[in-house]
Amino acid sequence: MNRIDSKFKELRAAGKKAFMPFLTAGYPSLPMTGKLILEFEKRGADVIELGIPFSDPIADGPVIQQSSYEAIKNGTTLKKVFGLVRRLREETQIPLAAMTYFNLILNYGPTRFIKDALAAGFDGVIIPDLPPEEEGEFSKEARKKGLKVILFMAPTTSRERAGFIARRAEGFIYFVSLTGVTGARRELPRELGFQLRAAKKAAGDIAVCAGFGVSTPQQVKAISAFCDGVIVGSAIVKKISESIDASDPVKAVGDFMARLKG
Repeated sequence: MNRIDSKFKELRAAGKKAFMPFLTAGYPSLPMTGKLILEFEKRGADVIELGIPFSDPIADGPVIQQSSYEAIKNGTTLKKVFGLVRRLREETQIPLAAMTYFNLILNYGPTRFIKDALAAGFDGVIIPDLPPEEEGEFSKEARKKGLKVILFMAPTTSRERAGFIARRAEGFIYFVSLTGVTGARRELPRELGFQLRAAKKAAGDIAVCAGFGVSTPQQVKAISAFCDGVIVGSAIVKKISESIDASDPVKAVGDFMARLKG
């Protein structure tokens, strides 16, 4: 069984929700990314979303954009990220989902990407700029080989389209909690609970996890009441940037993640 499916089955049996932190691979360095993944697993992360740095990350706000820029400047490439994950699989079996843009996949070669992602140890892929109507042969091949292609729902998703997405979804559905790009928000939309209930109804047996804008333990707790998991990205990446000069940056970021999880 795919590690993502296994994790959500385990969580449901225990009556728990998933906590999913995001990291930009290669920020501030690939070795640090590896250490943070292991630290996050130790601190209770359930699934980790690992962003592949890209020069034009259209779904991301300034914090993740900057981290992606720095990672590219440091020489981080898709092949190096695959190498990192391959090495990590000697120490951890935590579910990993790559977050990337389809331009990178096209440039690398879709068939080659699927093969190498699975060989490295990725369990799924999240592609913000690939709508389900356009995923075609890529998703067909990925599903056949066992790589979960994670689909999105948003506050603007119609009931009809939500049903269409749910019928194609695997692993979990990524619910975008607000209109706009990633980035920590002081407040999330008041109607989010209603929207998540509707998404859960449409999704059926597929888990629904909410992300975009989530940045505090209070927000994590409030949102988790309406869905199967919560994703936090920009707030964690921001904490990494603030902790680079700390005496133990891995522990500092791990402490922050544990507070969000708790």
